[in-house]
Amino acid sequence: MNYITPFDDYPIHQAIEPVTVPGSTDRNFYDRYFFNGLDPENGYIFEIGIGLYPNRHVIDAHFSISYEGKQYSYHASQRLDQNRMPIKVGPMSLTIDEPMSELTFSLKDPDNKLNCNLKFSANSVAHQEPRSLMMEGTRTIMNTVRFTQLGKWTGEISTEAGTINPKAIYGTRDRSWGVRPVGEQEGGAPGMLNQEPGVYWCWAPIHFKDFCTQFGTFEDRDGNTTQISAHKLPLYDDMSSTPSEIEVETIHSLHHSVNWKQGTRWATGAKISGMLKNKEKFDLELETIGPIFFCKGIGYQHDEWKHGIWKGEIATGYEVWDLAEVDPGDYTFFHTHQIVKAKLGSEEGFGMLENLVVGRHDPSGFEDFFDGAK
Repeated sequence: MNYITPFDDYPIHQAIEPVTVPGSTDRNFYDRYFFNGLDPENGYIFEIGIGLYPNRHVIDAHFSISYEGKQYSYHASQRLDQNRMPIKVGPMSLTIDEPMSELTFSLKDPDNKLNCNLKFSANSVAHQEPRSLMMEGTRTIMNTVRFTQLGKWTGEISTEAGTINPKAIYGTRDRSWGVRPVGEQEGGAPGMLNQEPGVYWCWAPIHFKDFCTQFGTFEDRDGNTTQISAHKLPLYDDMSSTPSEIEVETIHSLHHSVNWKQGTRWATGAKISGMLKNKEKFDLELETIGPIFFCKGIGYQHDEWKHGIWKGEIATGYEVWDLAEVDPGDYTFFHTHQIVKAKLGSEEGFGMLENLVVGRHDPSGFEDFFDGAK
């Protein structure tokens, strides 16, 4: 079998294999793109997810937008070609116009229910986050690398509710790769994590006028931090003029709390505190505004369109949810993104708050798998 692709003409090899051969034989190895765009003024959020699973021979993609009281989602999945370019899944495609600077995503729905042509233009450097590592006994079930980058979106989105023309609205993207649980549940005896399963994750990338902040944390059921980080980075009007040495300031001595809507696991706000290097206090207040976005729209916790499953040589799907009719007790709708208004001292900005809490989490007051806030 010939695994040589055009990428092998570049001096980028890090293993004694062609570039297309993954560095791990774990069936859950993945390579993923995530994007979101948010418009506080006009009240909508859209998101894009594209995942490649070379050991499963699958590539899938999702586009979803929360707008005018509904969430519209398009999904596609197909067999993964060993030549990774172009990045195309059904009617969806992603073009890397200029690495780490400009990317274009398009969806051309043959039924004309949901279409878009969107360009992401970065205004921060790509910042590498701490490695995520999780063990299940002696087995590594999560070992990932991720970078985050903020920017602006322009383009056009056409939905059944009307057409939207984003003009330099807020955007965030991340790229991650490695091993994490995807696809169907694996067989074998239940592991240690099955005795009391659960997850707590909170993430908040925030745009201010001249800088941005990033915060993320995993916690266990008792509230013990298993991963936490926060940084402050400058923003640029022109990425071609960025200095060779970028000042990325680490925020330390971190603490956070989330306010929850009664009867749900949906946030209404959050506070993040810490200390900057000059011993200046960092007190960030976040208030949710605008519509809620359910990450199920880009495949998370989705029964039919979960990441990495084999759905045949090519498959597509479209669905719409009425946001007012979503059951807050349905765990497939626990994973949320929301627009937030941010305040940091005299600075004001906007960004996104991501929350996922499944199972018991003592600091939040959640006592079992599905209960809502008291």
